[in-house]
Amino acid sequence: MHELWESAVLQQSRINQSVGFECGCLRWEALGWFLFYAGNVGAAFGSAYYHLKPDDDRLIWDRLPMMMSASSLLSILVIERVDERAGLSCLISLLSLLLVSSVCERILDDMRLWVVLNLVPCVAIPALLFLFPPKYTHSRFWFLATGFYLLARFEGLADRKVYSVNRYFISGHSLEHLCFAMVTLILIVMLSFRNIKITRDS
Repeated sequence: MHELWESAVLQQSRINQSVGFECGCLRWEALGWFLFYAGNVGAAFGSAYYHLKPDDDRLIWDRLPMMMSASSLLSILVIERVDERAGLSCLISLLSLLLVSSVCERILDDMRLWVVLNLVPCVAIPALLFLFPPKYTHSRFWFLATGFYLLARFEGLADRKVYSVNRYFISGHSLEHLCFAMVTLILIVMLSFRNIKITRDS
């Protein structure tokens, strides 16, 4: 049995090397992670650009990168826990709808699709975590990251209320960005330590 376990571990290691990712990511999952972190970098610059001179024309550069990260994160989870093809379809669909919602907001002044796209990850990510088993080890980091993600969304929605509660020390929007940064940090730690789960027979 020990020899079978070592053989399985060795085989998985070869698979990881053939794919080319130390963390054992699938090809489209790696694309999702790239878009997630690209969105985070974009959010840093986009938010700074918006807050230098806040107006409706610049607001999209504050929102769009964060939504791209959230959409990528949901798609990554679908790839990991459901199916790679379904996850890729989810990623393409969400990013396409994100662009459509941005156009609707700018041209038609209609934010309904944008609101729906904000709500979808808040519901779908926790549901996937509870309903589908993880493919990788250290999956508890997903729960921690999800907690900070939901807290960030709450702080963004309750921006002024949070600002008044803490006696105008820091706004809810600022705390939202800090919580999103924590999500990024937690997931970096997870990716650094995780491996593909292999069930060991007793």
